[in-house]
Amino acid sequence: MKDYRLHTPEGVRDLLPRECARKIEIERRIESVFNRYGFYNVQTPTFEYYDVFSEDNGKIQQKHMYKFFDREGAILALRPDMTPPIARMAATTLKEESKPIRLCYIGNAFRYNESYQGKTREFSQAGVELLGMNSDEADAEVIALAINSLSAAGLNEFQIDLGQIEFFKGLLEEAGLNTEEEEEIRQLIENKDFIGVEEYIEQFPIDSDLKQLFLDLPKLCGSIDIIEKTKSLTNNSRSREALEKLKKVYEILCDYGVEKYVSFDLGMVNRSDYYTGIIFRGYTYGTGFSILEGGRYDGLVGEFGKDCPAIGFGITIEQLMNAINRQKIDIPVWKVDTLLVYEPKGRKQALMTGDHLRSQGGMYIENSLINGDIEENKKYALSKNIGGILYFEDDQHVQLINLVNNQTIKTTVEELLQNADRGETE
Repeated sequence: MKDYRLHTPEGVRDLLPRECARKIEIERRIESVFNRYGFYNVQTPTFEYYDVFSEDNGKIQQKHMYKFFDREGAILALRPDMTPPIARMAATTLKEESKPIRLCYIGNAFRYNESYQGKTREFSQAGVELLGMNSDEADAEVIALAINSLSAAGLNEFQIDLGQIEFFKGLLEEAGLNTEEEEEIRQLIENKDFIGVEEYIEQFPIDSDLKQLFLDLPKLCGSIDIIEKTKSLTNNSRSREALEKLKKVYEILCDYGVEKYVSFDLGMVNRSDYYTGIIFRGYTYGTGFSILEGGRYDGLVGEFGKDCPAIGFGITIEQLMNAINRQKIDIPVWKVDTLLVYEPKGRKQALMTGDHLRSQGGMYIENSLINGDIEENKKYALSKNIGGILYFEDDQHVQLINLVNNQTIKTTVEELLQNADRGETE
């Protein structure tokens, strides 16, 4: 019989110290970029009323949520997405705030993925929401922020694909398909199913040029040149306007100097009933999934009672870490550099000196709890990859033991503190 006390549930896992330190460092870097762009941190509850995430709002399928009841019988849900709670916040407690509002977050979300294919069911998202503005400048700012965030995290090679859901909606409107038919063809295009698109579209009596454009959608990707090429394929005003907006956003991204990370994918048609304008995804090698998703969602905040245009993105930290690990990108993290060892007659001075070096010298010092001689402490330090030992023989005399070059320097507490205050703690 399986002893469940010794295991974690399927889809969740422990983070061991070094991996946890790398994750926190990556999140810290990303958060720093968010803040420098003027985005303020917010936190929302880990669980909320189910209605906040219902399919009418966040468009997350009910089967992918962890749901439960409170004592009053209300249905609650672990948040499967970070954006709906922030939309609720914007429409309620922040509704009188002057616009634009720039918010950012880092937190865990939960989705019950039936075939999660390497995805965890608990995952961390870092993202931003820019509320109250619908402009090309706002779109470009958020995309530039996404690019700078991935760069700050340590990635060198990645790509942000831009699409425009209004381009696709214009074609659907022209074709006169019903809602079910629209969703069917959307899924085929989203999955890059060339044959499926061809077989499905052939049954409808629509204009041959429009039919060909649907067939070509999965292939309409690449550099900025694809925008002009695609404009020549359609006279649909809604679709052409969407392409023109894409071009304007790209021009602003060029002014940000980040155009080398940008490409276009006009066959990107995800969540067409959720997004209302530009959409984008971030990719890199070393992971089978996108590491970042975002877009304009001008209708979501209004579903909570206060109309407000908005755009944002979320980075899936686990996918980003997978890519960083597989690309062998070094992420320096803090580590204990010194083991503090003392004889009983030197304990008080050792503890006081250790605290001084931590607070003033920025050192990472672990107090020894080994009941053994200095040789036992050396073995322990080496096993933990700690480079040095401060050994207090008494309240005056200290040995500085360098375990890397196996050298020992004898000094006094006074000299040690003087050197530390001069920044000579190595």
